[in-house]
Amino acid sequence: MEEDLDEGQTQKGCLECCIKCLGGIPYPSLIATILLYAGVALFCGCGHEALSGTVTILQNYFEVVRSPVDALDVFTMIDIIKYVIYGIASAFFVYGILLMVEGFFTSGAIKDLYGDFKITTCGRCVSAWFIMLTYIFMLAWLGVTAFTSLPVFIYFNIWNICQNATVLEGATLCLDPRQYGIVPIAEAKTVCAGSEKFYKMCESNELDMTFHLFICALAGAGAAVIAMIHYLMVLSANWAYVKDACRMQKYEDIKSKEEQELHDIHSTRSKERLNAYT
Repeated sequence: MEEDLDEGQTQKGCLECCIKCLGGIPYPSLIATILLYAGVALFCGCGHEALSGTVTILQNYFEVVRSPVDALDVFTMIDIIKYVIYGIASAFFVYGILLMVEGFFTSGAIKDLYGDFKITTCGRCVSAWFIMLTYIFMLAWLGVTAFTSLPVFIYFNIWNICQNATVLEGATLCLDPRQYGIVPIAEAKTVCAGSEKFYKMCESNELDMTFHLFICALAGAGAAVIAMIHYLMVLSANWAYVKDACRMQKYEDIKSKEEQELHDIHSTRSKERLNAYT
């Protein structure tokens, strides 16, 4: 009987501990972190493969060759963008962890305000710094989203022309990468509707796959923007709560000090009256 009672108390203690641990998780920050990781992974993975597909299309169907010298051609720019994607993936993986940790500490500071943990000026400055940095990153992701929409628009035009290839029979319509600044003006790398290269490109998997990969990359960039906005709301709310909690903490300290002073004054007067009566 005693063993069953001890086992029940142990299970109850483990359940209360689990509930307490789950209650300490900052769920808004957790949701924003998951959304950020999903968006960054989608953007970096799909964007990287879409750029590789773009290189294949340019080399196989437009016959664009890599410059033999160290010149800033389209292939060099694509390589640079790939390295930027590697940096974005690494940086925001670390930044998501930092924001999650900040969410844990802020939640702990609010819930344990009157415990051993006290809110410091350094903690408030860190929260303000994260708000400013997250706002800058949100603007940067807005720019990335706008930049990613350009290849989506270009590939949508090419894909739309390929889908309506039967309507274009007899029409002189050519795809010229010089219009987008991909190749120099002096190089004529055109693919016209009705040619063999045009039909091969339209029937290839590279065009359809690259187009949809750029769409997924655009969706990932949009998800990262939403995650940054979510983080801004969470950080701003935490900042407001911490600020109000600090004011309440100061008020309670002043109130406790005044009550102690009143108690001391009352004790002193009582002693004086007692001495005078004696």
